[in-house]
Amino acid sequence: MAGFTHTVALLSLLTITAFISSFVVSQPPLDAVEQESVYRILESVNSGIPWRSLFPDDLCSSSPHGVVCDYFSDASAASDGPGTPHVTELSFGYVSDYSPNPPCDSNSTIDPSLLVPLSHLRKLFFYKCFTQTQVPFPDFSSLSSQNRSASLEELVFVENPGLVGSLDGKISNLRSLRRLVLTGSGVSGGISDGFGELVNLEQLTVSRNKLKGRIPEILKGLKSLEFLDLSYNSFGSFGVPLFLAEMPSLKEVHLSGNILGGQIPEIWGNLGGIKGIGLSGVGLVGDIPKSMGVHLRNLCYLGLDNNSLQGAVPEEFEDLEFVSELNLEKNNLSGRLPFSAGFLSKLGGKLKLEGNSDLCIDEALRQSSGTVLSGLIDINFHMNCSSTLKCEDEGIPDSCARTSEKTKATFMAIILEMKLVDVF
Repeated sequence: MAGFTHTVALLSLLTITAFISSFVVSQPPLDAVEQESVYRILESVNSGIPWRSLFPDDLCSSSPHGVVCDYFSDASAASDGPGTPHVTELSFGYVSDYSPNPPCDSNSTIDPSLLVPLSHLRKLFFYKCFTQTQVPFPDFSSLSSQNRSASLEELVFVENPGLVGSLDGKISNLRSLRRLVLTGSGVSGGISDGFGELVNLEQLTVSRNKLKGRIPEILKGLKSLEFLDLSYNSFGSFGVPLFLAEMPSLKEVHLSGNILGGQIPEIWGNLGGIKGIGLSGVGLVGDIPKSMGVHLRNLCYLGLDNNSLQGAVPEEFEDLEFVSELNLEKNNLSGRLPFSAGFLSKLGGKLKLEGNSDLCIDEALRQSSGTVLSGLIDINFHMNCSSTLKCEDEGIPDSCARTSEKTKATFMAIILEMKLVDVF
């Protein structure tokens, strides 16, 4: 019953969209071949909706929410006219009432050959369209370089677990792509050399899939790439890629959830523009390089949690002016926490240190103002260095105090009570 109600609501939204669009001022009509192509694509995504009767007129004047047109000047258009209409965006999968894209059904498919007549298509978007029936990842090689559909700039698949198979040879000809997002699918295999042909890519997100093997060095040729997210796949134990040092345009790199292994390499000298690094749960060992705090001066986020890192927290992290989240949880870090009260206050609950039992805190910092101390509660730092190890053994001054479990529990209770008073 709930599903029926939802479907009726969607059809109502589509009908209202068609009714409102029918009042658009007269414009040149969409080419009949393009119109037919869009109808066929809509029917392949959801055959249960009568698209042709709901939207019988020009689809650039009256169309579902996810179909977007624009007008282009050409030799046949009048110099003072609006130009020739073409479909530029197709978005499928109901997101919300604010983005009521054409809804997909359980038998959704996509045939890239239907895109060939859409010579000005720039964006193709699918949200939760391939969730039940398995569908091979589309082969976009049918969009040859001689056809202008190969100038697709955005290809986005979000939460499509039924989308399976390899990417090999299926997208390498889309050389105008600026944004490739493939997250939450069943795609497997590796990243082929064909990815190196996507020289205009600015964002490459292929997270939460079943990709494996080595992260290929061919990616270093993507000189325009700013955002790289390969997290939560099954890339093997080849360490953090050293070729990242040759990608100075990077603003964010996320590799979390792949068991890469090895130590954090010294590759940060040319990566001063990076704002976000995600290396959570990748099997890292050894010390955290001081060079990260020296060179990554634009860093806003650093995730190194759930590894086997050891040694001290670099005091150079204090100089990261823009950092707003620092996650070092669940490692084997030890020694004195080298941060000032001001740094702790700035990060608040976004400084995460829990699960490093041999970290300790200066007595002077422990006795700081209530505001900073409440921040320490927020960051889940328990201040419980091993009772069997003395600060002197780590080369730490006697003022580095280790609190007993009883003192710690009492102290945390007091601060919690202070915070509750602030709330109420």
